[in-house]
Amino acid sequence: MAATRAIIAGMNTARPYAASFVLAFIICLLCPLGLLGQRTQRPLLYGRHWVAVTGKPIAATAGARIFMKGGNAVDAACAMIAATSTMWDTLGWGGETQALIYNPKTKKVIGVNALGVAPTGATAEFYRSKNMKNPPEYGPLSSVTPGTPGGIFVMLAEFGKLSLKEILEPSIEMADGYVMDAQTAGVIERQKAWLKQWKYSREVMLPHSGRDREGPVEGEIFRQPDLGATLRKLVEAEAAALKAGKNRKQAIMAAYDRFYKGDIAKELVRGTQEEGGLITLEDLARWKVELEEPVKTDYKGIDVYKLNVWTQGPAMLQALNILEGYDLKAMGYNSTKYIHTLYQAMNLAFADRDFYYGDTYSEPKEPVAGLLSKAYARERAKLIDPEKNDPEARPGDPYPFQNEKNPFADLLSKWKVVPAAQQGSAPQPELGAARTDSGRFPLGGYFPENSSDLSSFYAGTTSVQAADKEGWIVSVTPSGGWVPAVIAGRTGVGLSQRAQSFVTDPADGPYNVIAPGKRPRVTLTPTLAFKGAEPFLAFSVQGGDGQDQNLLQFFLNVVEFNMNVQRAAEAPNMNSYQMRASFGGHETRPGRMLLANSTPQAVRDELTKMGYTLVFEERTSGPITAIFFDRRSGSMWGAASNHGDDHGIAW
Repeated sequence: MAATRAIIAGMNTARPYAASFVLAFIICLLCPLGLLGQRTQRPLLYGRHWVAVTGKPIAATAGARIFMKGGNAVDAACAMIAATSTMWDTLGWGGETQALIYNPKTKKVIGVNALGVAPTGATAEFYRSKNMKNPPEYGPLSSVTPGTPGGIFVMLAEFGKLSLKEILEPSIEMADGYVMDAQTAGVIERQKAWLKQWKYSREVMLPHSGRDREGPVEGEIFRQPDLGATLRKLVEAEAAALKAGKNRKQAIMAAYDRFYKGDIAKELVRGTQEEGGLITLEDLARWKVELEEPVKTDYKGIDVYKLNVWTQGPAMLQALNILEGYDLKAMGYNSTKYIHTLYQAMNLAFADRDFYYGDTYSEPKEPVAGLLSKAYARERAKLIDPEKNDPEARPGDPYPFQNEKNPFADLLSKWKVVPAAQQGSAPQPELGAARTDSGRFPLGGYFPENSSDLSSFYAGTTSVQAADKEGWIVSVTPSGGWVPAVIAGRTGVGLSQRAQSFVTDPADGPYNVIAPGKRPRVTLTPTLAFKGAEPFLAFSVQGGDGQDQNLLQFFLNVVEFNMNVQRAAEAPNMNSYQMRASFGGHETRPGRMLLANSTPQAVRDELTKMGYTLVFEERTSGPITAIFFDRRSGSMWGAASNHGDDHGIAW
């Protein structure tokens, strides 16, 4: 920046046309590609009738098939969740589904909570008795009850148009055999040391056992007969209910009962317990999907909706509340001041997440109103030092902003930011080391020591966006049961590893301590935004603790810097590693920042002087998927970032 100022100063003595040329040159250097109108690496998707975007091309095709059958956006979203689960797109059928649905008939946004719960016996004392500081990253003791099947059934029954048979048709075909993609094949091979520990996982995932390469290869037809049989049982349950005179909704819920209370449930429990897991039939039968009211904030006249604080989503809303008092546009896209201000706002929002967020259906009750208070945000913003990073950024106290007293004031006063190097997690002998045999961490949220490992930060989860001409809009962030997953017996269902996001010590977050029947706080975070009560954006992303960081910047790219959704999805982002990771050892790296390789040297130098430790990657947007609703023409514009395999189809 100093060099830039010198050039501008020199213009005082230059000819007018020369000064104009130099200024234009500087603008070209400093402005983001999206602002200058350059072509994106992927095209915008323009749709008049419908848009379907998700984590893999074949899964987007499943959504398109459902639209072509006459289904609405909810039907298509359910088909895409089912397809991504079947193809192990960083989730499996035993994972969890989180969704926001806009119902054009009621003009309401509905939250879908299909997150599983900790099973019977999963107490803090249980894990400590096994010399585990927190639940492990992988294996049967990292499992919560499956949520994705229930989420699909309830969404479809309540808001869809088609039958379960029609929705599951693409997934059944895929279970019978689909063409393995290179990315998933690579993950399976890298994780084979884990997969070999579990009987049914190795049978499914390692079809070439004993060879040098034991997992499937790119282009191979990958078959899952047990999963195919399970999906057919669900269709059979629906058909039997219809034959018995049940209506569409009742027939779909008959499949729900067969999965959670019938023969599928019995085999899932048997297979889980065979591997040493804790899930019981009672756990499955008691669990249910919750339809709930989401939370929201207003940012400069735009209403942004998130699921409640059982997800990390409201951290983005808190950050927006803090940033609303700044002139971000005047700072300039990805300028030193802009990056620093966003990092500090996220420090404060995520510190609150780490302390206060947890299951809203369990005690203690979280201070949601205080956390989302504009007055609280103004107080938090006063803590931002414009000159340097605050490595000790702490949770605040939102209770006075909802006229209550903090029940955990003592724990709050003792909260410390402990760098990862000083932490030292307890060993987990049943599962061994956290790293894969490739030396990389397999799931987002960890903090690798060199930049070549940072791509793992974006692992975990997929995303789904769907919209139709009737006005239905769906944003989903399904996850859980990623490779390496424990497959539960002959169900073909890979169990979620989400229990690892719990803590066992209230000092590490009193609202997120593991207990039977309790949901872990998740990073999963679909988003809807509205302008003047009219749909504006649907967007989500994969990537663990990076999700709401990247979604925050995507949103600001559109709102503050006038990028279209594809440019906004591809534009370079900054990521912080200062929050406590939601996975593994729950580590923190104060001041650590991920930037794109394209970041100018002057910005790098200034950020380093402000106390940041910088690491770099070629692409840093995260694999964002999005739909923009153009009210002028009534069209829909879909986007899928160039960061991953995400893909969309529109008509």
